[in-house]
Amino acid sequence: MHACGHDGHTTMLLAAAKHLARTRNFAGTVHLIFQPAEEMGKAGALKMIEEGLFERFPCDAVFALHNFALDQVGAFALNASALMASSNTFRITLHGSGTHASLPHTGIDPVAAVIDLGQQLQTLVAKNINSLERALLAVTQIQGSDAPNVIPDSAWLGGTVRTFSLEALDKLETALRRTAEHIALAHGCTADVQFRRASPPVINHEKEAAFAAEVMREIVGDEAVDTQYPGVLAAEDFAHMLRVRPGCYAFLGNGAGDHRLPGHGNGPCLLHNRSYDFNDQIIPIGASYFVRLAETWLAA
Repeated sequence: MHACGHDGHTTMLLAAAKHLARTRNFAGTVHLIFQPAEEMGKAGALKMIEEGLFERFPCDAVFALHNFALDQVGAFALNASALMASSNTFRITLHGSGTHASLPHTGIDPVAAVIDLGQQLQTLVAKNINSLERALLAVTQIQGSDAPNVIPDSAWLGGTVRTFSLEALDKLETALRRTAEHIALAHGCTADVQFRRASPPVINHEKEAAFAAEVMREIVGDEAVDTQYPGVLAAEDFAHMLRVRPGCYAFLGNGAGDHRLPGHGNGPCLLHNRSYDFNDQIIPIGASYFVRLAETWLAA
């Protein structure tokens, strides 16, 4: 379940498109990018770029917005550096030799090896990344036998790695591969490591972030714009666009969750959560932001 308000974001951009087309209060060309496949982990942004997005629709700068669990409805949050982490997944399969659970000495148990590996992977960030730099490695999946009395031929675990720099990512991937090989060897198993780099970190550009912040202040005032928001370990494939064009990604506060119906959850509407509910009150704010970006950047 993705549950993070893409329908609301689409509505904002459609509303901005309608207003800009009607008023034409800008001198230049505005391209509105409706990107597919972000929620499927297939990096729709990268696919669009590879298929000639910016050759067909040249852009001097790109801007994007996403609702976020900020308590103040309609508040903006951004920074002029790394706002979101890279997104990467791994799956490690350890191959042993299956047997009956009552005869463990006649096989090689990959489940015990996977359990050991999972424990060791939890230490990799502390062992390899400077404690002043944020990074995360989480084991979120594990699978062995389907039967309680069978030691399987193989077992696997999977998870995610998040970093704010490619240097840290390189270190963690190397350490993960090395640890998997050594744990497998210690248990008499072999290891098959799959590591997929999905999206790089979201790195905002200083000039465009400052410009975006000024536009935000015109809409909601100084107090509702946080320009020093700390980077979050969530990820977004808009990062690919920021690698080829200057721009800025920002968050728009979805509120403290008071807009939800009774019995539909408590507290902020966290993204990718079953109690998530998009706050329709922020639609005009998001639409106004996109309109004012275009009108100010391309002032007539």
